[in-house]
Amino acid sequence: MSAAAAPQGANGADIVALGEAMIEFNQARADDPRTYLQGFGGDTSNMAIAAARVGARAGYVTHVGDDAFGRMLLALWKEEGVSTAGVATDAAAPTGVYFVTHGPQGHEFSYLRAGSAASRMTPATLPRALIRGAKILHVSGISQAISATACDASLAAMDEARAAGVRVSYDTNLRLKLWPLPRARAVILTSLARCDFCVPSQIVKSRLEPSDPTIAPRVLAAYTPPTSRAGSSSREATDASASGKLAPQRIEGGSTANSTRVRSS
Repeated sequence: MSAAAAPQGANGADIVALGEAMIEFNQARADDPRTYLQGFGGDTSNMAIAAARVGARAGYVTHVGDDAFGRMLLALWKEEGVSTAGVATDAAAPTGVYFVTHGPQGHEFSYLRAGSAASRMTPATLPRALIRGAKILHVSGISQAISATACDASLAAMDEARAAGVRVSYDTNLRLKLWPLPRARAVILTSLARCDFCVPSQIVKSRLEPSDPTIAPRVLAAYTPPTSRAGSSSREATDASASGKLAPQRIEGGSTANSTRVRSS
């Protein structure tokens, strides 16, 4: 496993996000169900890209496969100005892929992510110096759900950040298809105790009901997901908006008007 080279001048980052990015194939037209449009997915990757677009020095921590899809993601981050100093290439595991199909009941996601490179992240593979040098670390519940070792890595990253005085942002992004509710509840509540900012979904607020008075103030209870632009999902808009809430704390100027062209997964 090797670390990908960082773009010139991007050896550090003010906002570092950790998670899994994936390649998306989205069914393009109802009258041609075999034609798919290729895109990019990953909630934490979305956030890093959106932060970079409004002027923040953003970096990403993940693993990708030593394959064409992994190289496509590396090219995407380079194009968007996101540091890949924290990205490792795993020759023994693939980059995750998912498909989006559309029918009478709406869109459906089909994942090929079991055993993906990102799911093999562990506390031992974390780029701890990069995390300690950041001002904000951003983590997602999806990153914790993809495997036990990735969950351990995310919690270790949060602990590393807090020990270094780095503020922690947490997006619960609860996906019950990825893990059972009891485990999700336990991990999310553990993470809430470690974070400084949290953007919960309505399902999280209704299912978890955190009672610890030290946790509740960290939850942005009044947060309302923004209306998405045409061609983007409300989840994409949420990822972009979360970056907009964090980036202005570290930079001056910039606009959150640009939406990402990638999707949460």
